[in-house]
Order: sequence, then C-alpha cells, then structure tokens
Amino acid sequence: MQIFIAVALVAGIGLVLGLGLAVASIVMAVPKDEKAEAVRECLPGANCGACGFSGCDGYAAALSKGETDNTALCSPGGNEVSKKIAGILGVSAGEVMPEAAVVLCKGHFGVAARKYEYAGVESCRMAAQLFSGPKECKYGCIGLGDCVSACEYEAIHICNGVARINPVECRACKMCVNTCPKHLIEMMPLHRVTAAVLCKNHDKGAVTRKECTAGCIGCMKCVKACEYEAVKVENFAAHVDYAKCVGCGKCHEVCPVGVIDLVNMKIV
Repeated sequence: MQIFIAVALVAGIGLVLGLGLAVASIVMAVPKDEKAEAVRECLPGANCGACGFSGCDGYAAALSKGETDNTALCSPGGNEVSKKIAGILGVSAGEVMPEAAVVLCKGHFGVAARKYEYAGVESCRMAAQLFSGPKECKYGCIGLGDCVSACEYEAIHICNGVARINPVECRACKMCVNTCPKHLIEMMPLHRVTAAVLCKNHDKGAVTRKECTAGCIGCMKCVKACEYEAVKVENFAAHVDYAKCVGCGKCHEVCPVGVIDLVNMKIV
C-alpha cells in the first residue's frame, strides 16, 4: 500500500510540474517572425557575414524588420537568392554584382627569398608571429593555408608556396579575406578582365628586389601608362582601382618585374 502511495505521489508531482512547464512555455513563448524564417530558408547558410550582418539569421531579421531593403547583400546566394527574398518581401530584387577573391602575391618559392625554415604549427597566423613568417618579404603570402581552411567551397589551393583562388568556385563570402593575417586577399569584379598588382610590398624598390624578384618596386611606369587613372603608387606599392580599370593591359606591358597581371575573372 505504501508503495502505491509513493508512486501516486511521484506521479502527481510529475503531473503538476509538467502542467506548470506547459503553461510557462505558452506564457513565455517568444513570438515567431514568420517572414524572417521564410527569408532565412532562402539563404545558403554560409554565415560568412559578407552581407554586413551577423550571419544569415541577422540578415533575415534585418530584412524582416525593415532595417534594410537591400535583397542583394548575399554574395554566396547571388541573384537567385535575391529574387527569392524580394518575392517574400514584396519588393524589387537588387542585383548582386559578381565578385571573386584574388591573392595579391606572386612570391612563390622560385622568386621569394627565405630567412628560415618554419617547422611549427601549419598556420599562417601562427607563423606570422615569428618574424612575420619564413619569407624575407614580411608582406607576402606565407602559404600555410589558413585561407584554404576558411573556404567552404574548396576554391583555394596552395601552389608552390602561394595561395591561389579559382574564381569559378569562389562565392565571394570573404571568409578568406577576413582570415589572411597579411591582408593579401581582395575582391575583384567577376564580369570582365581587370589588371591586378599581385604584390603588397611597401619597402623601397632596392629592398624589395632582395626580398622577392617578383615584387613591386614602385617605379611609377604603370601609373604613367594608364590613361584612365586606375593605377596609383602609394608607399612604394602600386594598386589598381578596379572600378576605373578597363583591362587595356598597358600597365601590364610596361611593368619591369611582371607583377601586374591581367586577371580574366570573366566567366563565359
């Protein structure tokens, strides 16, 4: 008899607690934002932050609350996702300008001098803590693959000590841009041929030549050759304004060290 009383007592307590939790879940429930959930379903789930918000959930919430009406902020999703979001929100779809990442370095093993042999953790960020990495050029690609690990689309590979990005596979999520400890990765337009200075060395020309024979020496020849004022040399390093560049190739032709490439980012 005592056993049955104990069982009944425990069951009663469990029933009361269960009812209490059920009531609490109803009273304290957070209202669902159905519009935000619908938008979130359209997004690819990369949570890369390329949209400027805290991942896909943050972007979906911002769109739902009217904090932004720009449906074209998801680079990995592209125009297809932009159109789906516009359909949910009842607004005009924005156009996603296609971009791809490029590594601004040509300092592979054949041209870049080395100051020591690194044998530590296979991480660019870790190697950079030791005299800015094993290469003499403190601005160059370390080539240990932090960007490779960050890329979810297998668009990056290490080739002869330098990271290279396949524009066809790149989804412009910018995870590699944010990961590179040397800040060597930039976004370039994907719809046309564009010149790119594959070097970010800011040492004087004579020093750069000792560090890497493919490094920019800041000679200004590219600046003088460009008719569109798309090339500038600042702090001994040339850089291309991709918005102004028309891909004529004149800067590429006059570069004495061959550090300016015409990058064909156009996908036919």
